[in-house]
Amino acid sequence: MDSEGIRRLSAEWYLQPVSAVLFTLALALAGQSPAGQKRSWRPVLESAGVTDARVLHVMDKVRRADFLPPEQKAREFQDRPLPIGHEQTTSQPSLIALMIQAMRLQPGCRVLEVGTGSGYQTALLAELCREVYSIEIIAPLAERSSSVLTALGYRNARVKAGDGYLGWPERAPFDGIVVGAGAPRVPQPLVDQLAPGAKLVIPVGRGRDMHLLIVTKKPDGSTTTERSFPVAFVPLTGENAERDRGRR
Repeated sequence: MDSEGIRRLSAEWYLQPVSAVLFTLALALAGQSPAGQKRSWRPVLESAGVTDARVLHVMDKVRRADFLPPEQKAREFQDRPLPIGHEQTTSQPSLIALMIQAMRLQPGCRVLEVGTGSGYQTALLAELCREVYSIEIIAPLAERSSSVLTALGYRNARVKAGDGYLGWPERAPFDGIVVGAGAPRVPQPLVDQLAPGAKLVIPVGRGRDMHLLIVTKKPDGSTTTERSFPVAFVPLTGENAERDRGRR
């Protein structure tokens, strides 16, 4: 999505998902797709502003249910966050798709994900990129998502337990970085690990004052930052994030 599209979506964000949720909830309650059609995220995603054909394709290819706890699998087509244990949630698919789209990833890319969670977004990125490196601070989640990804055959995705604020410097630079938790400010280590022209997509702020930021690194090493639509994420945790949070 271009800058104009992001700004347009910021004004529409709270209106469009309502129909999307009703659409997917109706399918879930019916227990089947309309008239023999295969279930597809496309209507929901397009109504939310997703236009990237590659993103739309992988959203239908990867089954969200494969990454959900057993008691949540029946809700896979609900466009809403769902609990995955350890007081964490997996984001609503439309938001995941928008954040991936904002990175403008190209085939053959190398990407860093901060906040593996269930591994669902990791799998989406693995379909789009040559290499995916993902960091999860909650060790049991990192272990579980790594096992699921391996069982599903994703050999190009590596998951480790650790503090994502610091990134993965030995694997840098990255063609895109996406963060799945709210940071008090943009972590400089992540900016440093961006390749020239790459984008960091990250929620920044706290409570009701949290927005999605898109940080782009220029060829000369400087950056530009776009403030996009308001979002709600669990806070980024770890010693470094808490230090920044205490400075506010």
